Amino acid sequence: MGLFDRIRGGEDLPRVAFIGIDGVPHTLLSEHPEEFPNFAAIADEGTADAIESIVPPESSACWPSLTTGQNPGETGVYGFQDRENGSYDTYVPMGRDVQATRLWDRVTEANRNATVMNVPVTFPPQRTVQRMVSGFLSPGLDKAAYPDELRETLSGLDYRIDVNAKLGHDEDKRKFIEDAHETIDARYEAFSHYITEDDWDLFFGVFMTTDRVNHFLFEDYERDGEYREEFMDFYRKLDGYVGNLRERLADDVTLVIASDHGFTTLDYEVHCNQWLAEEGWLSFENEDHTELGDIATDARAYSLIPGRFYINLEGREPRGSVPEDEYESVRAELKADLEALEGPNGETVCERVVEKEDAFRGDHDDIAPDLVAIPNHGFDLKSGFKGHGEVFGKGPRNGMHSFDNATLHIDGEATISDANLYDIAPTILDLMEVEYDRGEFDGASLV
Repeated sequence: MGLFDRIRGGEDLPRVAFIGIDGVPHTLLSEHPEEFPNFAAIADEGTADAIESIVPPESSACWPSLTTGQNPGETGVYGFQDRENGSYDTYVPMGRDVQATRLWDRVTEANRNATVMNVPVTFPPQRTVQRMVSGFLSPGLDKAAYPDELRETLSGLDYRIDVNAKLGHDEDKRKFIEDAHETIDARYEAFSHYITEDDWDLFFGVFMTTDRVNHFLFEDYERDGEYREEFMDFYRKLDGYVGNLRERLADDVTLVIASDHGFTTLDYEVHCNQWLAEEGWLSFENEDHTELGDIATDARAYSLIPGRFYINLEGREPRGSVPEDEYESVRAELKADLEALEGPNGETVCERVVEKEDAFRGDHDDIAPDLVAIPNHGFDLKSGFKGHGEVFGKGPRNGMHSFDNATLHIDGEATISDANLYDIAPTILDLMEVEYDRGEFDGASLV
């Protein structure tokens, strides 16, 4: 493995290349070694295992936690949509909303160089690192890449921030699959270019297209559907790209590969606010409601994706209806209702319901949900602000995130058993021999 070693400042400093594969379940890779020989080789020559995600297992919350080693109470990001403190206004968290120290900032502070490519929740790109192109939710390459050299190089490679997910809504998935291949092809070319450039101490790049393919084709994979072979072809390509990148790494670089959550087949979307309305927790009386505040009047509780539940508490919410001295009893009632929730065929919807004190701690736990429901496989917890008529339904997606079965591959010695997402940041710092205060992390190094 590798091209050559480099010495900086007279000192041989170990480096890390991290490749993110968003939403890839460990079992997909481990159960098909003949299909994915490069992942199998890393597992055989280094180490690999399933790891746990975070609460909640949603990409917008997961990547800030993975890249900081801290829980959402410290990062300040709980999901794709968060609530303003003391308000029913919601917003989509972006890079500047991440309040904890990123891994690449620690590397830069140690006078090392970091190239960061396509990490979710990093827009706008930081100008304090060597180079960065932001990930999904960025408005376009012109504004997402810094410095100019990076922007110009990526433009010449037909680089794309994300796949066109709307194509996955079509019954005929061929255009979506074609777009997914074009997106990952350009991403690989960009990664290959800068890995070969070899002027960084930390390379941190994420393949996001894996998550998109899983959302629209995972049932085909698990249940031998129409597009199963196309699904496997896509992952064979990913395996080949990972192998090529591995071969381009210098001998002083350790390759780390990880996903932010697992994946499973989606059978039912669960419209949580509709369920709350049917159970008497809130009302959809205003037919024109489009925002959270429209359903909060007289509500005792409301929900945000994915599976986050808030008590409408007096003194915290603008129109709080639950007195503070009833908070614990009302939350216990809601938790019991969630634990008793059953699907159309009598299946238990929630694998467990987590109280905020057990999942979140830090300077930004004031906007934490009071409860987070982790669904059983097959149920995807949605939280629109319009009435859906039915609690259970299904849209164009046939795959959903899972808390379990994320993957971690380290091309070297490590102990991965009983690991989770919070362990990755301190592991990378240890591999790079960058000093840090161990008390700052919710995880621990695996090396």
